[in-house]
Amino acid sequence: MDPTGLTELRRQARAADELPRWAERSWEVLRQLGALRWAVPAAYGGDGLGGSVLLERYEALAGACLTSCFLLSQRDAACRRLVDSASEWVRRELFPRLATGEGFLTVGLAQLTTSRQYGKPAVTARADGDAFILNGTVPWVTGAPRAEHIVTGAVLDDGTQIVAALPMSLAGVTVGASLELIALQGSMTAEVRLDGVRLGRNWLLAGPAAQVMHSGRGGTGGLETSCLAFGLAGAALGHLREESAARPDLVGDAEKLDHALHALRQQMYQQAAGAAALDPQGLRTRANSLVLRATQAALVASKGTGFLRSHPAQRWARQALFFLVWSCPRPVAAAALASFTEQVCP
Repeated sequence: MDPTGLTELRRQARAADELPRWAERSWEVLRQLGALRWAVPAAYGGDGLGGSVLLERYEALAGACLTSCFLLSQRDAACRRLVDSASEWVRRELFPRLATGEGFLTVGLAQLTTSRQYGKPAVTARADGDAFILNGTVPWVTGAPRAEHIVTGAVLDDGTQIVAALPMSLAGVTVGASLELIALQGSMTAEVRLDGVRLGRNWLLAGPAAQVMHSGRGGTGGLETSCLAFGLAGAALGHLREESAARPDLVGDAEKLDHALHALRQQMYQQAAGAAALDPQGLRTRANSLVLRATQAALVASKGTGFLRSHPAQRWARQALFFLVWSCPRPVAAAALASFTEQVCP
């Protein structure tokens, strides 16, 4: 990957994190790096990358600018849903524009996986001839104001679920104001409200089926999420190593964290290559712990200077908190809570 592009992403990283606007320059750098083609199949103008190659590239991007890589990861998660679907029509309709960067696709599926799982479904659907009528609120849609389509899901009266590519131009679709997040403001994450939206069955990607998200790829707690955590941890540890060059008291801590990162990265790439039994949620639990520790270590090593808004250490520490809530399955959340309480409670 072109190091000049990564340097430019680092230069833009503070603005992309802090400003509640589309990170135009950072997204253009991703396009120049060829990142918008990576997850698009070759048959539609993309590179069709996957496995370890794609993870390595995500990791490098996350280390340079987590906000930009997060935006890309959400678009690519939506792309994987298209690849796994039975709809060749949808693929031909969307992929060519995605490969060139002319269009933007994102994903809004948290309501079927980790968000608003108590009470009534956040988004409902009812069959109406050759269409579904959608109502409700999609709670987390990254890049919503920029999106032409979102891959989203809904629950039918009988409890079965559907996943579909939703054109944002349909009547009844409203994008809310960007949510005020403590980090990654440039991700432009917002709610999308659906009021009697008539969605043709030609946009259907999966279902109706029980637990439709259990099919295909891109489920919660996957390797891609852990990969982004490793990229952010690597950036923080790079700073810690720089500090330790002049402060010998930090060398041991830097080496321990480096060893942990190396071991977990090796496990991730072994799983991606099929050389190890797949346990993405177990890896995610350990990745969350590492990114929290590594970023806080960088903040501690930076002392008061690291608490300034101009210093990247505070940004890394804030961004690390995101992994506690982003697509965080219950077992991963429970493990995090257990680790917090066991450290201070007798």
